[in-house]
Amino acid sequence: MKIQRRTMLKGLGAGALLGLPQQAWSAATMELGGLTVSTVSDGHLALPAEFFFDGLPEDELTTILEQYDVAQDTLTPPCNVTVAQFGGRTVLFDCGSGPAFMPTAGKLVDGLSVMGIRPEDVTEVVFTHGHPDHLWGVLDDFNDPVFTEAQYMMGRSEHAYWSDPETVETIGEARASFAVGAARRLEAIAEDMSTFESGQEIRPGIIAHSSFGHTPGHMSFELRGTEGAVLVVGDAIGNGHVAFERPEWPSGSDQDPETAANTRVRLLDMLTQERMGLIGFHLPGGGLGRVERKGDAYQFVTEDM
Repeated sequence: MKIQRRTMLKGLGAGALLGLPQQAWSAATMELGGLTVSTVSDGHLALPAEFFFDGLPEDELTTILEQYDVAQDTLTPPCNVTVAQFGGRTVLFDCGSGPAFMPTAGKLVDGLSVMGIRPEDVTEVVFTHGHPDHLWGVLDDFNDPVFTEAQYMMGRSEHAYWSDPETVETIGEARASFAVGAARRLEAIAEDMSTFESGQEIRPGIIAHSSFGHTPGHMSFELRGTEGAVLVVGDAIGNGHVAFERPEWPSGSDQDPETAANTRVRLLDMLTQERMGLIGFHLPGGGLGRVERKGDAYQFVTEDM
């Protein structure tokens, strides 16, 4: 498997003619044999570091963050949406934030346009989970569906969780808006939604794998062609530093930190042993790389595989 990484400039409009800076979009692409897998940026998030790291061993945490040159006040994780193209299909794995979550994100439609993909070209949108930066992009500024020709797919337990009116009462105050926003968006696309179980081949060469913990029904997806495979892990492996150095540590970004930590360890061990490619929604370098052992820990490697 070879990864092609590139930065693309958005068009040659009036701004370019006037000498103004153009918007750059990063992308990574790999060929798996009959299956082309790309990532495209939806922008990035801006979140307080304590949201992720509160309660962790301070000295060791500081050492890790300094090693990776990560700010200790505000984190700005990238948002990488995966695009799989095969047999006339264009499948998105998650669809970004849309216009209603953060001003630094919600750029997916522009990024797809630079790749030559129109919203109406998308045939399926498959969700890893229901958090805003993965789901809210289904609706535009006018609350109309963006991907007008798409079928939507979500794990059965994850869909049930975000569709349940009781979730807003049990999820906690900090995430209550997540529940409200998810329920509204799932209702808007309900006629075109289907659900699936772990282990199911949801489309040819796409197999769902449970990776619970970040959310109750979080799913990852194995994309397999004739020349290899890659695992789309969503937020099950949520960053390129602490999640690899100390995968057993709990993270405040996970709704069930203990289950999520067990899932991370399991996935990292599997990816290392099977030498399978990895795509993470918030990992660097377009999110596409591989996992290697690093003593008792792991590391994310982004160079060509």
